[in-house]
Amino acid sequence: MKRQIQNKRSLIKIRAPERKKKWKKTTLMMIVVPIVVLLFLFTLFGSCYGDQFPPFSSSSTSSSDIGSRSSKNSSKVSSFFIMGDSSVSCGDGGHNPFYSLLRPNTSLFPCNGPQTRLLPDFLAEKMGLPRIPAFHADNGTIEGLENGINFGSTQATILSSGRLGFQGLNQQLRQAYETLQLLQLQLGQDKAQEVIESSVFYLSLGKDDYINFLHPDSSGVRHRFSKEGFTQILVNQMIRVVKDLYNANVKKIVCMGIGPLGCAPRTLWESSRDNDSHHPSHTSSNSGAGSGWQDCMEDVNDLVLEYNALLSERLLDLNFEFPDAQIIFCDVYQAMMDIISFPRRYGFENVNRSCCGSGRYGGMVGCQAIEMACDEALTHVWWDFHNPTQAVHSLLAESAWSSKPLDICRPISIERLSVPYSV
Repeated sequence: MKRQIQNKRSLIKIRAPERKKKWKKTTLMMIVVPIVVLLFLFTLFGSCYGDQFPPFSSSSTSSSDIGSRSSKNSSKVSSFFIMGDSSVSCGDGGHNPFYSLLRPNTSLFPCNGPQTRLLPDFLAEKMGLPRIPAFHADNGTIEGLENGINFGSTQATILSSGRLGFQGLNQQLRQAYETLQLLQLQLGQDKAQEVIESSVFYLSLGKDDYINFLHPDSSGVRHRFSKEGFTQILVNQMIRVVKDLYNANVKKIVCMGIGPLGCAPRTLWESSRDNDSHHPSHTSSNSGAGSGWQDCMEDVNDLVLEYNALLSERLLDLNFEFPDAQIIFCDVYQAMMDIISFPRRYGFENVNRSCCGSGRYGGMVGCQAIEMACDEALTHVWWDFHNPTQAVHSLLAESAWSSKPLDICRPISIERLSVPYSV
C-alpha cells in the first residue's frame, strides 16, 4: 500500500509540470487569439466603415470659393467622381495588411506603384483636373471635393460578395450619396445641384465578378447563377445604379465595359495548366507579338462580350428615357483586342505575358512585390493577372476622350461629354 501511495505521489509530481505547461499554453492562446481576432476585425471594419465620411474640414475653403473655381474649369466639368475596381484604383494592398490573406492568388500590387496613372487619371488631366484623390485620403480640407473623389477599391464587384475589407458597388454608391450630401451642406441646394449636374461620374466594374464566377473555388457565385442569368443580373445592377445617380441629379455618366479576360495572363496560365497536352503552342507563344489573340480563351471572352453588348444596349435606352442626361458606354474590350491583335501598330511587343508575375505567362503567381516587375513595362500589354499596363491605360484614355486612335465610346466621346449641354 505504501508503495502504491508513493507511486501515485511520484506520478503527480511528474504530471504537475506537464499540467503547468498545458496551462501556460492554454493561457497564452486565450490571450493571443482574441488580440489577433480583434486586430483582424479592426482592420476589416476600418477599411469598410471607418471612412464613411471623408475627413474634410470647411475651415480653409469657403463654399463660394468652390463654386467659383468649378465654374472656371475650361472643360465645363466641375468634378470627376470615380467608382470601380482595380481599373480605377490600385491602393488597397498598401492599406490592408490582411490583403494577401483575404485575396489568395491575386496581386498585391495591381499596378506599378502609387504613381502609376490609370485610365481615369489620364481622363482627369484631359478635363483640366488634377489627379482625383481617393475616398480614404487625408485631404484635411473640403476643397478636395472641388475636383471629385475616387471611391474605387481593388477587386470591387458589382454584386455584394459578402467579403469584408473591400468596397463593392453598393458601398461606393453609398459613399457617393454621402459626398453629394456634404456638397449640399457646404454649397447650398442650388449651387450644389449646379456642380453635381456638371460633374462626370465614371463607373468601371464587372471584371472581378466574372473572375469569381469563372473560379468556383473562390466564390459560391457559380452555383447560384447560369451564365445567361449572371450576365443579366450584373447588367440590371449597373442600370439600377445609373438610375439612382440620375435621381440624385447626376446628368453625365460614363460606364466602361470589361476587357478581354480570356486573353489575360491568369486565364492563359490556368488553361495551359489544365490542358497542357492539347496546347503545345503555349510555351512558344509566351513572348509572341503578333499571335496573342490566338491563345485567348473564347468561352471566357464570349461571356464578357455578352455582358458588354447587353450593358451598351440598356444604357442607350436610358438616353432616350432620360433626354436631359448624357450616358456613355466605352468598349474597352474591342480596343484591347485590337491592341492584342496588332501590337506593333501601337508600340507593344508582348501581348500575353504579365510584366509583374511569375510562371508561364506570368500568370501563376501575382505581383507580390514591385521588384518582380519586368524592365520594359511599356512594351507589355498586361501588368499582372488581369490588369493592363499604364501604356495601355493611356491609349484607352486617348481613345475614350477623342475617339482616336480607336473609336470606343458611344453615342459620343467623353470629350463631347465635357462641353455644355442643353436639351
